[in-house]
Amino acid sequence: MQLRVHHSTQYVYTDPVNYALQQVRLTPQSSASQKIMTWHIHLEGAERHVQFHDAHGNLVDLIEFSTGAEAVTVTVSGLVETTNTHGVIGAHKMMMPLWFFLRQTALTTPGQAVEALVAKARLADNGLDDVQRLHRLSERILEAVPYMIGQTISTTTAEEALRQASGVCQDHTHIFLSAARRLGYPARYVSGYLMMTDRIDQEASHAWAEAYLEGLGWVGFDVSNAISPDEKYIALARGLDYKDCAPTTGFLRGATAENLVVSIQVQQ
Repeated sequence: MQLRVHHSTQYVYTDPVNYALQQVRLTPQSSASQKIMTWHIHLEGAERHVQFHDAHGNLVDLIEFSTGAEAVTVTVSGLVETTNTHGVIGAHKMMMPLWFFLRQTALTTPGQAVEALVAKARLADNGLDDVQRLHRLSERILEAVPYMIGQTISTTTAEEALRQASGVCQDHTHIFLSAARRLGYPARYVSGYLMMTDRIDQEASHAWAEAYLEGLGWVGFDVSNAISPDEKYIALARGLDYKDCAPTTGFLRGATAENLVVSIQVQQ
């Protein structure tokens, strides 16, 4: 399948920007499940200084906002050929060793709610193979945390989302990472795009998890949609949690308030 993406992010400021540097993680790379045919980044009110690979192997563009800018637009577009590998990405090829992905973060640190989820999985799912066991974990998470927008923010932790019993794909992924690591599986966060078959304009980018399984390598699990990623998915970045995969991170001086407008289109 060939998927065409157009993703625009516009920042509008109340005061002129004195200085700003941003790391942009919006460039996908070819893998077992995707081949990048074309990909472009277009900047208005900013310029790109360098493109580099971060510690997780993600392609990152370092951009600087123009001095005095009151609006900055970052637009990426391209064509990606995708293949349904049933979520299997394969061997570990990153700089970070596998044991690194057993490490919990501030967003995934388990509390009583996650530990109860893990205890239930250990008690009930030990007779299953690894793939079945993690799909069952995904089902348990979605049962406990129905998909509901507007209830969490980017800093909501796995424990908080599980306790309040509501969240979105980011929360589902953090809970999965927290529990999978406690069960002994190296696990990582994936940000990207998902083509919804009933629309071209997408509400937001997407997130899912990958766990490393002996004999298979990295395997994807999309808790929010109760499946492993197929040909409708494009991966952008990977890391320990959302912070490692955020579309933009950096610092800004001069502006007192920011208005953000995002438009994402994904179509076959």
